[in-house]
Amino acid sequence: MPPVKGKRKSVTGTRKLVAAGFLLPALVLLGALVVYPIGFSVYRSFFDKSGDSFAGLDNYIELFTDDTILTAVKNNAIWVVVAPTVATALGLIFAVLTERVRWSTAFKLVIFMPMAISMLASGIIFRLVYEQDPERGIANAVAVGVHDTFSESAGFPRARPLPVHPLKPAGGGAFVTKEPVSAGTEVLLPLVGVAPAKMPSDAAPAKAAKTADGRVTGTAWLDFTKGGGGKPNVIDAKELGLKGIKVEAVKDGKVVASTTAGADGTFSLPEAADGAQLRLPAENFREPYNGVDWLGPSLVTPAIIGSYIWMWAGFAMVLIAAGLASVPRELMEAARVDGATEWQVFRRITVPLLAPVLAVVMVTLMINVLKIFDLVFIIAPGSSQDDANVLALQLYRSSFGTDADLGVGSAIAVLLLLLVIPVMLFNIRRMRRETRR
Repeated sequence: MPPVKGKRKSVTGTRKLVAAGFLLPALVLLGALVVYPIGFSVYRSFFDKSGDSFAGLDNYIELFTDDTILTAVKNNAIWVVVAPTVATALGLIFAVLTERVRWSTAFKLVIFMPMAISMLASGIIFRLVYEQDPERGIANAVAVGVHDTFSESAGFPRARPLPVHPLKPAGGGAFVTKEPVSAGTEVLLPLVGVAPAKMPSDAAPAKAAKTADGRVTGTAWLDFTKGGGGKPNVIDAKELGLKGIKVEAVKDGKVVASTTAGADGTFSLPEAADGAQLRLPAENFREPYNGVDWLGPSLVTPAIIGSYIWMWAGFAMVLIAAGLASVPRELMEAARVDGATEWQVFRRITVPLLAPVLAVVMVTLMINVLKIFDLVFIIAPGSSQDDANVLALQLYRSSFGTDADLGVGSAIAVLLLLLVIPVMLFNIRRMRRETRR
């Protein structure tokens, strides 16, 4: 029997009531998990800390007057601008370069692998990477290695003479002999305060230097006997020489000669040192370079953004590589035939054709970083957590911290929603335009 004219059949070919029945459980779940929490958060944001008194816009005013929350807003702005841009740029570079690599699949697997790790696990990994101690943190181990390659570290930090020693402070961290020295006589330069771990591994037992006519000779050594029993200003059998320590001869404020001590601490200066004072310059005693304070107030946010990029650059690469696979190769080959360089092909053909994919990646990452929480909470130490603060972390601290204020926490949640909505609308409009094509 043909359908009666005037009655419109549903797209699914079923009655609307039946379709609504199938959709009802999903709508109830959506309302319970999305609509109700949003509505209640908006409602709660207009009440005070206790939730009993109407506060009006006071909670929203606090968002833009409280220094801690303003720092979170500023950091969120940095995240939104820097993290998606750098991750997308790296993803684009990796996607383009892997097309010319023989083992491209393996390379993509390695770059994408961090996506398999949870934010919590990544935070723990990078908390260790950024550890201040170079023996534990790989970032500072690299920084110290590079620094020490071009600038030699001090050998004996915190070494110093005792009052009974023939040395006295000379200002600026240096030490000088109390009296001028003479050629042909032995000079003793004892020090204490060097930890056993800081002594050179090839330091030899100290011994008295042989005197020589026309030369100033002496010994610089650690005047400390392990277990006790040694005498000050006397080279005992178990005491080690300060190998590599620099010794300068100074006359009228000018350095006339210099040398370094051998493994047994002995040194020798030419006749020019006769009548001079011997100085142990400050460079012997400065604190060794200990790396960069990655998690300090000034670098904590860039450091955490770096860990985020490590995770999400692979995600960007995979999406962009998929888009790159659909780019017509004829256009690129035609451009190369016409004399275009690889850079011109990349900038004028590849990037414009990949613009829709790049927009998808950028928008996805922007929404993701607006609600970033895990990495900041795990990586930033308590001393610099305020400097690394972001809105999602501040939402947690305001709602569940020691001095919880659910009114302010709800206001922050509403602010985050308002920040996400424009990005979502942009994404929806872009998807509709793509559908029309």
